[in-house]
Amino acid sequence: MKKRYILQHVMALIFTRSPHKLFNYKQISKQIGIVKPEEMLQVVEILYDLADENFITEINRGRYRYNDKGIILSGRFIRRRNGNNYFLPDDSTPRIAVSLHCSFRALDGDLVKIRLLTKRTGPSPEGEVIEILHRKEQRLTGTLCITKGLAFLITESKTLENNVFIRSNRLHGGRDGDKVLVRIISWNEDQDNPSGEILEVLGKAGEIQAEMKAILLEYGLPYQYPPHIAKRVDRISSAISENEIINRRDFRGIKTFTIDPAEAKDFDDALSARRLDNGNWEVGVHIADVTYYVKPGSAIDREAASRGMSIYMPNQTVPMLPERLCNQICSLQPDADKLCFSVIFELDNRARISNMDVCRTVIRSNRRFSYEEVQCILEIGNGDYKDEIIALNQMARLLRKKRFEQGAVCFNHGQARLDSHKLIEEFMLLANQSVAKLVTYMPKEGKRKRPFIYRVHSSPKKEKLDKLCDLIYYYLPEINKKQLKDSRNLNHLLENITDDSLRGALELLSIRHMHKAKYSTCNTGHYGLALDCYSHFTSPIRRYPDMLVHRLLAHYLAGGAYVRRAKYEAACRHCSEKEVIIASAERDSVNYMQIEHMKGKEGEVFPGIVVNVKSWGLYVELIDLKCGGLIPVRSLGDEYFDYNEEQLNLTGRRTKRKFVLGDLVTVRLEQIDQVQKELYFSLIGVRSQKES
Repeated sequence: MKKRYILQHVMALIFTRSPHKLFNYKQISKQIGIVKPEEMLQVVEILYDLADENFITEINRGRYRYNDKGIILSGRFIRRRNGNNYFLPDDSTPRIAVSLHCSFRALDGDLVKIRLLTKRTGPSPEGEVIEILHRKEQRLTGTLCITKGLAFLITESKTLENNVFIRSNRLHGGRDGDKVLVRIISWNEDQDNPSGEILEVLGKAGEIQAEMKAILLEYGLPYQYPPHIAKRVDRISSAISENEIINRRDFRGIKTFTIDPAEAKDFDDALSARRLDNGNWEVGVHIADVTYYVKPGSAIDREAASRGMSIYMPNQTVPMLPERLCNQICSLQPDADKLCFSVIFELDNRARISNMDVCRTVIRSNRRFSYEEVQCILEIGNGDYKDEIIALNQMARLLRKKRFEQGAVCFNHGQARLDSHKLIEEFMLLANQSVAKLVTYMPKEGKRKRPFIYRVHSSPKKEKLDKLCDLIYYYLPEINKKQLKDSRNLNHLLENITDDSLRGALELLSIRHMHKAKYSTCNTGHYGLALDCYSHFTSPIRRYPDMLVHRLLAHYLAGGAYVRRAKYEAACRHCSEKEVIIASAERDSVNYMQIEHMKGKEGEVFPGIVVNVKSWGLYVELIDLKCGGLIPVRSLGDEYFDYNEEQLNLTGRRTKRKFVLGDLVTVRLEQIDQVQKELYFSLIGVRSQKES
């Protein structure tokens, strides 16, 4: 059915792109590439259907032309502040552009009907909203402005440019200059602005706490834990019974420690290490056993599932679990018995695994380290547990080397990476991979594979990869272009670029060409890590998928029966969607703090790097401050600049000056857009990667 609908959609596009031409079934089939008689018959049937819907009209026997009335579709309307609105059909066929004057006052997420329009310009289909079937509730944040008795929300929404009118009886205590949360009540065709009411006053605009709340609420995210959930947590006992300890492997006598950021409060992973009689090392990756305390379907579990994961903002953390759980009961604090779910490895001196066990354990951490403390031990060769830490680091280096030889992608743009960071990263990756392998290769129940939650990352589409290779070759013509498509060669290439600015820009560019990783019960492998199977097991305090992995793992290890895949696939979709939303909110919060830091610096000069090139200007990242903004093309010089999308460059027609990725620039801060949270710069000087 879906294949037929796609064929119908393609046929409809042929008519809309050539509205004055006549087509018969043979001409349509030829354009689509259909040669089989049975498929041609389907083309004929669809022509009849389109004629019945008045989308096309039969002009003479068997020859049809587009009908200006157009075809009607239903789906979701997606509104954007910049006017690039579009419509998503219910059947997941390609999006359809909807211009601002054709939007019929539809708001972001509304269920609408559209009519396809006759194409005049451009390759993409266009439509107009003809009916709003269902309004999605719209909640927006912004600054309340009251002047001459009229109140408006000055919105900073990414989906709506119009300010929201608020009647005096709907202000609910809001005052001029307040940061507020508003619900849109209506937006009729005869109104220039939507009408709304204040739901919550968040504080004064410009106060950091109010601004952070606004960002969370704009994305529909919580900023505090419901009181009734917190009360339930108070009933959970932190005491561990002897019976529970008896049923677990006891690691309390083995040297164990945590390594985390200095400011961390929740310690959800620990490492143990001991030398075995045969010369190998036993390494334990111990993860807080959150699911022992959080039962499936409980109020705490439902709230954690809804949140999906913790939110990390510059001034605060919004935890997935109540603080008493994540910072006290489950946190692997030193000198306290703690319950864990652990992966125990036996590794030889080449970091090869000779034995592995996954089990529930009890541990007692001997020491809490910061990354900096461990780094100091690695550099001077002395300190607490130096033998274990140095041995773990040697094994981590071998594991890392092996990963990159297998094709794992390494991007470290803008990140200071200590060996202590890499040590923890390698053992967490190893545990995640090992857990996924264990379940994937368990004996099947008949022909069915056990449903599990994987972290999957698709390889880039061939077209995107080809485009990336062409672009890298433009900047580095000395390389072997054919070898670029192998991720191992891409890694080697990036590692050997001596120009830091160019390497950073190309890393960012490569990331943009990659798919986003997501959660799924369908194991398609992880391209970025070059692994056949991978999961998230090591952070159940801050990620709900890890909690589900723990439960499934315990279920299967206990000999549990097959579980319903659909339930877990729905959870995967939800968590993947939440991850995207949370990442956007975190990015906005960082952006806000960067804008605040730049206030008062207008007119100052900064060194920067060109990290992206668009037809409208150059995006730069400031080297010392790690924030960025736009140099508008109009400020590059008194001439017209041609944009090359394939090579990402701008070239002046008169001077032939060329601006490309990786250019080192000196810029002056000209303007701070407080509403859109954008920085605008002018160009003072440049050292180009490409001389014209």
